[in-house]
This record gives sequence, structure tokens and C-alpha cells, in this order.
Amino acid sequence: MELGSGKYGCTHYRRKCKIRAPCCDEIFDCRHCHNEAKNSLEIDPHDRHDIPRHEVKKLLVLDYVFLGHKRMRVTRNLSFCFGNVLNLPEKSFCGWGSYVLGIDCHEPGVICSVCGTEQDVQQNCIACGVCMGEYFCEKCKFFDDDVSKIQYHCEECGICRTGGKENFFHCNKCGCCYSNMMKDTHRCVERAMHHNCPVCFEFLFDTTKDITVLQCGHTIHWECVKEMQQHCCYSCPVCSKSICDMSSMWENFDREVASSPMPEMYGKKMVWILCNDCGTQSEVQYHIIAHKCLSCKSYNTRQIRGGPASSCSSRVAGMVR
Repeated sequence: MELGSGKYGCTHYRRKCKIRAPCCDEIFDCRHCHNEAKNSLEIDPHDRHDIPRHEVKKLLVLDYVFLGHKRMRVTRNLSFCFGNVLNLPEKSFCGWGSYVLGIDCHEPGVICSVCGTEQDVQQNCIACGVCMGEYFCEKCKFFDDDVSKIQYHCEECGICRTGGKENFFHCNKCGCCYSNMMKDTHRCVERAMHHNCPVCFEFLFDTTKDITVLQCGHTIHWECVKEMQQHCCYSCPVCSKSICDMSSMWENFDREVASSPMPEMYGKKMVWILCNDCGTQSEVQYHIIAHKCLSCKSYNTRQIRGGPASSCSSRVAGMVR
């Protein structure tokens, strides 16, 4: 059955199903909706949590109550009258008075947005027959009607990604998928995306936002990079290496230093610096503006010995403005 999906779904995905979170037994449009709701500032910090994506199993359908020779279908709410049965094995039974409750244990289930039927994870609704997602991944239990994203499942990542499988490769050392354009040029960083964004602290591996790989190999949200640049920050938040070609800026520093001679009392003062870009330690003449690496000619340096510690970060911001 085909049905327009414009009014279905959420801000994250367009699809005709909802999920019941196995962790809190509440219904949400998708896992991102759950995580946003359960990690908001209104929630007690002790109760905040993310939905478990793959490992969790939950009770989905409560089959029947047997009374004498008759059997009656039990709703989810009625099941709580029979006590906690969440730890029972599959196809198990428990008695309460003259009643016997039969239950089925399944993988996380979905609720059809069209008819409201809760069911096992599958592409088409068992009740009304509607396709709940044009793209469907049985392994990830993932639905999406917007196939323009060109979704594909990466076996190594263990999740679905967008952009077309033919356009990406999986780096085993980095533990994630990168564009084919980076195949021979990217710098490997072990488990590069298995951490939070160093700016907004959102977990990068399964984020829905665009990610960029810096020259140093560290990963970060693209929108976070743009925000950094708006605040005149041009170094990696993780390792402090320059995130782009800064040669024109270093030329400006050369002119600034040349036009600002130090007082005579500092003429022979020497300090040791560490270059954030190449890692070289150098002994250079002290200057109030910045110190230039003798190896790679970068001004992205920090003073490590010989006087008050300094770096060029604040001066870069001032020159950009």
C-alpha cells in the first residue's frame, strides 16, 4: 500500500512508523527524538539516557490470558496486573490466580503511524499493509522515506550511512567511512569518530549532521568549524594544529613583527617555543606579538621556557578583526 509520507515522521526522518523505547517503554518518532527528550535540561540528571540501538530486547506483544478453555488477548497495560514478567524467557508462562499469561519476547518493535498497530520490525505494516519506510534496514531496524539521501548499510561501522556506498570507503584504523576523495590522502587517527565533537560534545559516530576531517585527522561537525572561524579560531580544539592554510596570515605576522621592534632591554632575550603544527622546539628571540617556528615558519607556537607563557591565538583574532 502506498501512502503519502508528508505528514508523517519528525524533523530527523520522514517515515510512517514510531518506536517504543525499550529503556523507558515510551513511544517516540525516532531514537533522536527520544535522546533529545530524555537528555533535556528538564530531566533529572540521574534519569537522562540514550536509547540502546542494537543490544536491547524487549517485550513487544502480550499474547493471551487463558481462563478455563477460553483465551483472551491481553493489552500492554493489563500486563502490569500480573507483576514483573520482564525477565521471563521466550514463550514462557506465569500463573496468577486462575489466569495464565503467555508472552512473546522480540526485538524492539515499531508502531504504524497510519493504523497504530504495534508489531515486529518489518518494512510493511501487518495490519494495513502500508510501507513504513522506502529505505528499510533490517539489521539497524531503520526506516526512512527520503531515499534521496542514498542510504546504505556499512557492515564494518554496523550502522546505516548516507551518500551512496560507491562514494565511500571504510578505514579500518579510523573505524569509520570516509569519502573516496580522501582514500589516499587522509591522516589515520584510531577510532577517529568514536568520540564527542570537541566543540558541541555530540557523539560523532552516529550523528546526523555533516562532519569534516581536519588536516590533523581529527573529526568535528562542519557547522562547529564554521562557528570557530566566526570567533577567529583556526586551530584544532584537540591537538592545536592549524585547521587550514595559514600562510597568508603568517605573512601578516612577519610584517607586524618587523614593524614593532622590541625595546633595547629585550633585544637579547631568548625564549624556547613549541610549534603546534610541526612539534619542533626552537630557541628564538622574544617578541611581544608572536614567535615564529624556525622549522616550518608557522606562528602557531607556544612559549614553554624563558619567561611568561604566551601563544599567538589572541593576536590572530586581533589581526583578523
